[in-house]
Amino acid sequence: MVSFPEAVRLFFARYTDFQGRSRRSEYWWVTLLNIIVGLVGGILLAAIGGYASGELNAVGFVIAGLLGLYVLAIIIPSIALFVRRLHDINQTGWIALGIYVAGIIPIIGLLASIAQIVIGCIPGTVGENKYGADPKGPAASTSDVFV
Repeated sequence: MVSFPEAVRLFFARYTDFQGRSRRSEYWWVTLLNIIVGLVGGILLAAIGGYASGELNAVGFVIAGLLGLYVLAIIIPSIALFVRRLHDINQTGWIALGIYVAGIIPIIGLLASIAQIVIGCIPGTVGENKYGADPKGPAASTSDVFV
């Protein structure tokens, strides 16, 4: 299992790496990081940024700008991580494009989000597949599938 700090390090170290595989733990730790950043940023924006009153103050503009920069900074690595997650379940990364395009269509976007959650939960193929070696290592066995 990949630890939280290791998952974040891998996320930014493999910024544009669309090759290979990524484990579920790496995917979900990064998802947790992004949720935490969004929640903390939203709370700060509402509490001290003036968003709750309807008018952003100077601090609010700084917080909103920082959140915007963070979102821009994680777009490419998030896509790369999802493609590697697809590779881990022995699927082509082009599926990600279909899910992202479907995500902008009303109602179907909800189904695309559910599909992304399901893909994040599916155990990776045990052993090597056409996208590379098992990220759990060569000693991974069928008992390790649910770890």
